[in-house]
Amino acid sequence: MSDRGRKAFRTTLQLVCQLLWVLGLVVGLSGVYLLMKYKQCSLYFSSSYITMPAILALTSAAFLLASGFLGSWLSIRDSTCLQGLFVYLLVVVFCLEATASALAFFHSVKLDSELSSLSGVFQNYAGDSHDPISQAVDATQEELQCCGVHDYRDWLETPWFNGTGGLFVPHSCCNSTFPSCNGTVERPWQLYSQGCQAKLEAAVQFVLSFIIWGCPVVLLVEVFVLITVAQLMRNQPLEYHILDKN
Repeated sequence: MSDRGRKAFRTTLQLVCQLLWVLGLVVGLSGVYLLMKYKQCSLYFSSSYITMPAILALTSAAFLLASGFLGSWLSIRDSTCLQGLFVYLLVVVFCLEATASALAFFHSVKLDSELSSLSGVFQNYAGDSHDPISQAVDATQEELQCCGVHDYRDWLETPWFNGTGGLFVPHSCCNSTFPSCNGTVERPWQLYSQGCQAKLEAAVQFVLSFIIWGCPVVLLVEVFVLITVAQLMRNQPLEYHILDKN
């Protein structure tokens, strides 16, 4: 290969390694977002296994960033040992991404059962600002702009609603566009119309989809990187050293 050809492959490798950094940041942010969402809504999930795709995504993001830095170094320097390490890191990244993607898909199709504890949490609502369950329910309804599990009528079957005389739902159900809303069920149009389960599922599905589609995108980039590195390794001159007998 001519010097001009090697220079072109080096430039290509450097550009693609920058793309590895971007992918690492995206995959890492998706893992962080899933962990944050789980921390905020851990009471609603039946198990903590849904965090496994996030942990694997963060690990693969770290390897992606390391691979990007190593690939950038290889674009300016020839080293057979570092090239082999670079290829090994890419294989590790693919294994981590494939596992994270498979687990994310598994949890995405079982999200209904994962959120089976949601109804029980709403049933234990006490309306106390110092109660962790009540704080979590109010924070969820205000953040997601939802009311009840499926709609505001779920509150009609809770002990807390009966304790209010059967007139009011939590104030966090009030639509922010109605400042005069006090949570009365006599004015349902002033309450959020959607339930929290659908909105929570949509939020979790959104981040899981990033992890799921991260695997094929990373694979395509890695194939292109491996082809570039293979061209550089194939035309790299071999160095021979004569070993001293002593």
